[in-house]
Amino acid sequence: MTRIDDVARLAGVSTATVSRALRGLPTVSAATRRRVLAAAEQLEYAVSPSASRLAGGRTGTIAIVVPRITRWFFGTVVEAVESFLQQAGYDLLLYNLGGREQIRQRVLRTANLHKRVDAVILVATPLRPADLAALAKLDLPGVTISSGTVVPGWPCVRIDDVGVARSATRHLLDLGHRRIAHISGDPDDELAHTTHLDRRRGYRDALRAAGIEPEPMLDVESQFTIGGGTRATEELLRRGEPPTAIFAACDEMAMGAMTALRDAGLRVPQDVSVIGVDDHDLAGVLGLSTISQPAAEQGRLAARILLDPLHGKSLPPTVGWRPDTPGSPVILPTRLVVRESTAPPRAH
Repeated sequence: MTRIDDVARLAGVSTATVSRALRGLPTVSAATRRRVLAAAEQLEYAVSPSASRLAGGRTGTIAIVVPRITRWFFGTVVEAVESFLQQAGYDLLLYNLGGREQIRQRVLRTANLHKRVDAVILVATPLRPADLAALAKLDLPGVTISSGTVVPGWPCVRIDDVGVARSATRHLLDLGHRRIAHISGDPDDELAHTTHLDRRRGYRDALRAAGIEPEPMLDVESQFTIGGGTRATEELLRRGEPPTAIFAACDEMAMGAMTALRDAGLRVPQDVSVIGVDDHDLAGVLGLSTISQPAAEQGRLAARILLDPLHGKSLPPTVGWRPDTPGSPVILPTRLVVRESTAPPRAH
């Protein structure tokens, strides 16, 4: 029975090169690939996917960890990562934490990932000191997406959340709004990450730069969901005089805010303007002004960066990332998208 090392010997390459060539990976030259394919055909070698992966000491699988797969951002990132890695011949192993701390600890602090994957992608996953120690013991390459926690040796792909919030709040200020509310993430969430803290800071920075002291009564916390946005806006309305504008920390919360305002008999934007963050697939349908972030591109770029250490050589540079600076964060650009949900306050 012909084995992979027989093919490697005839082709004059290593078994790892045979594995990569037969899987169609882009790290093998055309000439080497032809030589390997010719040797395999001559020896009538039938490639086993699992064997070809293990020949190079690899599993051919990459793990991705997300807090909640049902959220738009996380789902978009996972889909982009999976599509990119499949083209490179890798499988994706998804760990959906479902918002539960116990599952997060089981995934990160046990031998759950040991010898099962070649690399790890963490998406907006909060990390404790014990988690960092566990990841160090794994000794695997990895990358984080939208994370406020630095993992030594891992690059991070993200946007500037503070800058995003400043841009959204400045848009409302430029329209003439002064009584601007903010609805954001719930810090009591078991897997609360730093995004809501950064966006709150940007919101407050923009107000103070305009000479406006943030009012605690206009800042409400809830879940990053449509229902969370609805409940936060209902709470705002119970507190007294409605704001003239609402900055929601994500589009799903903004959609919930629009629902609550409509149910209260208030019009958007005539009575209250609303702006979110993401550019969710439904934002254009609902006429929602937003700060558009490249969610899919963050996933694709994170996957691309991971292939560098796995293939043992640098890939060509891409926007925002240089292979010679592996520990530096990659901050992708965002843009303001103005639609029908924001307008000057009625007094203007």
